Amino acid sequence: MRALPVLGGMAGLAAAAMHFAGALKSTPAVAALPLDVTALAAVGLLALLPLLLAGHRWVLAPGLGLPLAACGALWAWWGIAATWSPWSEGVADRLPEIMVIGPAMVAAGLAIGAEPAARRVFLDAAIGLGIFVGASVAWGIASDAVVLGGRIGADPTRVRVQYQVAGLAIACAAGLVALRATGAGGWRRIAWFGGLAALAAAVLLPGGRAAFLSLGLTVALAPALRWGLQGRVAPALLWLAAAPLCAAAALGVLLLDPGRAADLATLERLTRETGGVDSARAILWSEAWRWGGVWGLGPGGFPVSAGLGQDRGLHPHNHAIEAMVEGGAVGLLLWLAAFGGAALFMLSRLPRVEPDRAAAILALTLPLALTAMVSTDLGNRMTWFALGLGLSLGVEARRV
Repeated sequence: MRALPVLGGMAGLAAAAMHFAGALKSTPAVAALPLDVTALAAVGLLALLPLLLAGHRWVLAPGLGLPLAACGALWAWWGIAATWSPWSEGVADRLPEIMVIGPAMVAAGLAIGAEPAARRVFLDAAIGLGIFVGASVAWGIASDAVVLGGRIGADPTRVRVQYQVAGLAIACAAGLVALRATGAGGWRRIAWFGGLAALAAAVLLPGGRAAFLSLGLTVALAPALRWGLQGRVAPALLWLAAAPLCAAAALGVLLLDPGRAADLATLERLTRETGGVDSARAILWSEAWRWGGVWGLGPGGFPVSAGLGQDRGLHPHNHAIEAMVEGGAVGLLLWLAAFGGAALFMLSRLPRVEPDRAAAILALTLPLALTAMVSTDLGNRMTWFALGLGLSLGVEARRV
């Protein structure tokens, strides 16, 4: 079917817009639109996905069944645990995100990551969106049109930048740009490295420390992984040594001027007296370890049981700890089987897929994996979609 590449490209574009919708909403241009970018992109993706699925024969690797079965058991357990949650409103809010949106996002990630046209457009769109978000945040800060973090709607005259997701978009784009830069030649290589430098500077603006770390690790590891899978060990090792040294040199130059460094929100949070440690997050983790037991508190049960009130924003800010406190030991084991099993499956698939594909999937999933350990919750669609992208290394899409 000649229309399949077009359908795949449209699905890839819709998936990228949905995946990074939170970052797009942090830009003044998109925030001013009279529509919800997330809903619009999701509707477009869900409309295109059945056509994409029907037009291909999908070949699944044998080991894919184990992490997918663990995901199914995890979703089912959350439905069971909901029966004893102390917060009925939290259950009504959380269950659809985990048990309905979660499976849909994993399926979408599997399809987009496996279908060549969809994956190609998704990667291009991720780069474009990351550059757009970085430039928009920089312009917004310079023109005093945005505010970094804070409560939604607290300052109606300025756009609230969701610094975690904005930084994620920039970090994912930087990893993909690093792959383009190290794979290009001539003037294109210079242009791509210039874009990489701009994205590295942009990630210092929103204030997300996890995004800063994600960018550094992704930029260092993605090109090295590709060279390693190609059997080019020397360039891989050289890049692994050069990338952190260049980053350290650039940061050293910035820190020579403490006043200017303090104006960069990410550096300011990293260099404050606490060393970048978030005391509120440490308190949440400490409280969460006191609860859970074998069966868990149920979805949304942590803030109520810990005496923190009915505030969803006070979740444990760690995927594994949240699985433990809401789902108990059973939930934690299922989470480890799902996400840990997916990580092991991805590692086993790396030598069996094209090096460019493997490296690109790493660049898209590593930032989400790190963020899930310090932020977000089990209902976040980005984490489930990234899980699907990672598992897509075990899926091949062949035209019917």
